Amino acid sequence: MECTLIAYYSWSGNTRQLAQAVHRIVGGKLLEIKPVNPYPTSFNETLRRAREEIDAGYKPPLETKLDSIEPFKVIFIGSPNWCGTIAPPVASFLSSYNFTGKIIAPFFTHGRGGLQNMLGAVKELCPNSIVLDPLALHREKLSSAENSVTEWLEKIQIKRYL
Repeated sequence: MECTLIAYYSWSGNTRQLAQAVHRIVGGKLLEIKPVNPYPTSFNETLRRAREEIDAGYKPPLETKLDSIEPFKVIFIGSPNWCGTIAPPVASFLSSYNFTGKIIAPFFTHGRGGLQNMLGAVKELCPNSIVLDPLALHREKLSSAENSVTEWLEKIQIKRYL
């Protein structure tokens, strides 16, 4: 029974790349969060839809489903920065399970938006869990993702939870 889950949503592939770096270092189950209705391939169309969904508080239905979150003690959750917060599919995922008592280690990718309200959104959706300090990585730094992940994991002292 695995005790670590790495769940992520990636539209462009950046967050997937970061999730894979986390997975290579900590192991566990790697899970891509997929909405039932995929986002358009056009950046501008995706941005428009994301803004509408975020403004409305919409959480899209997911194709990705777990039988249970119970086997996992530590959950790494990855999202791109969309309009200053987590992507709606990640909000859907976090709303779908009870994370009480779980260790949440968020990691984010961004273009130029930085962290903004991403950590706040995760904390709001996981109120009874322990949310660790996040990793927010600019897309141009993905070439050194393994180094960034290693430094982050040391900083948050992840070994004491695994």
